[in-house]
Amino acid sequence: AVIGRYKLSVQSTSSGSSSPASLGTFVLLFNPWSSGDDVFMPNKAECEEYVLEEFGIIFAGNKNRISSFGWNFGQFQGDILNICLSMLDRSLNYRQDPATDVSHRNDPKYLGRVLSAMVNANDDQGVLLGNWSGNYAGGKSPSSWTGSGEILQNWKKSGFKPVRYGQCWVFAAVLTTVLRCLGIPTRTITNFSSAHDADGNLRVDEFYDASGNHLDRTADSIWNFHVWNESWFSRSDLGPSYSGWQVLDATPQEESGGIYQCGPASRNAIKEGDVELDYDCPFVFAEVNADCMYWNYDPATGKKTLIFSKSTVIGQFISTKAVGRDDRVDVTNDYKYEEGSTKERDIFKKARKKLGLEDKFDPTAPTPQEISQKPDISGKFKVAGHLEVGKDLSLILVLANLQSDAKTVDVNMTAWSTVYTRRPVHEIWKDSISVTLSPKEEKQFPIKIPYTEYQQQLTTDNTIQVTALCHVEGGIQVLVQRDITLDNPAIDIQVLGEAKVNKEVDVEVIFTNPIDVEVMDCVLRVEGNDLLREILEIDVPPLKASEKSSTKFKLIPFETGPKHLLVNFSCDKFADIKTFKMVNV
Repeated sequence: AVIGRYKLSVQSTSSGSSSPASLGTFVLLFNPWSSGDDVFMPNKAECEEYVLEEFGIIFAGNKNRISSFGWNFGQFQGDILNICLSMLDRSLNYRQDPATDVSHRNDPKYLGRVLSAMVNANDDQGVLLGNWSGNYAGGKSPSSWTGSGEILQNWKKSGFKPVRYGQCWVFAAVLTTVLRCLGIPTRTITNFSSAHDADGNLRVDEFYDASGNHLDRTADSIWNFHVWNESWFSRSDLGPSYSGWQVLDATPQEESGGIYQCGPASRNAIKEGDVELDYDCPFVFAEVNADCMYWNYDPATGKKTLIFSKSTVIGQFISTKAVGRDDRVDVTNDYKYEEGSTKERDIFKKARKKLGLEDKFDPTAPTPQEISQKPDISGKFKVAGHLEVGKDLSLILVLANLQSDAKTVDVNMTAWSTVYTRRPVHEIWKDSISVTLSPKEEKQFPIKIPYTEYQQQLTTDNTIQVTALCHVEGGIQVLVQRDITLDNPAIDIQVLGEAKVNKEVDVEVIFTNPIDVEVMDCVLRVEGNDLLREILEIDVPPLKASEKSSTKFKLIPFETGPKHLLVNFSCDKFADIKTFKMVNV
């Protein structure tokens, strides 16, 4: 049956031709508990998590340092169901042909695809406008949201004007809310070192100049992380082996069928390299599997030289929240065979072949000679000390001579603040050194970037990319780089007393200013289903160096059970310090 709002009336046979009496309306949804439904999920605990659970955990950071934060999906709150249904009636498909669109609303494949387009504002005045510039004037910074409810309500209140601004996890979290609300089991997935392959060749190219600056000269990119969705339903169009988890992605990255939508791509099809199957499998396959090529580019001559290529960088630690627990579960093996195994390389070749890439000459590809070159030295950045906002950044560049003769190396180093997509925003620091390495020698070079130097340039993502381009005399260049995500200081919540329905309980939020300057413009935002009727916003007085602040407020819970309180603290020096607390009412 088509989902949506139905009118129900009763006609009595005895009263002849009198008009039917209306009994009211009801809303029909998908039912994952029913074995006949396309979204049937046999495991009850999974139904509880992926349809009924209103709280989630989203993973972020980078592959070296995975972080997480809570999110309030809130799919059963207030007006959310009405907003989700009106979203369907605002889609391009409905506007073009309402009757056909409605007749397809029994199909989760169809709705998943339509909603992946509606959650972003591109093409259709959808829910959220994306912004990856690092400047969020005229809206809310993507990292400041803590739940989907406020975003969906704002969209409706503004007369369905796109809400500013979203980035990948916000798009994915809102799509989770909408699909769970309609009864489709859905979860968020975070992929670390995620490829955005813009030209469909299963390869991402990155370019660096001679000074080691990461150049923004291709649409290809490798994000520190990317968040998308998986929804659970059968694929009658592809056959039973492709049913189960399906990838949907509402972040507007590439057009599909002329509009910004992505999926459903069968996760099994991705793992097996069946990239010709509907929908958008090549793009998703590349996100977790693409090969990377790193090039040196000379803007003056336009000449590019391959530094090195890697087939094991992309698609690591693919993560989602555990069922019934707040832990991380790694699902990388559900997307691909073990990295570097023969099977994984065979699948990659199979995918290339299906896309016609094996037989086609690619003038942009490196030559076999370029790929087989071996570097004379190796390098890496090691972290020394704490990676925290407010502290100096201490690193060690380790260079090792792999050869049995001495090598002279000129090293050009840069550090840039970036957004989480690794798009460079501001230069923070640069330096160059000249080094002689004896045969087989390893040397360490300490690097220190003071807080005062990076503080002004940092984006709300707290990410810095450090690069060293090593020019080895008589040998090929070596690129050493590391993406660093700095931790925010901690914030603590205490519930003072027992939480009971309709009884006041005090909550205290404690924050200590860890830096030696005053922090100002401090704001605390708190939300929690069944604990607070609306989002609480509290202005906190400025805090001097090392000063501790305690902010108290009252809750009156109105439902029993385990509830989640989400807190977001911001000030002029720290953006969006988040934490959550489970409150047993």
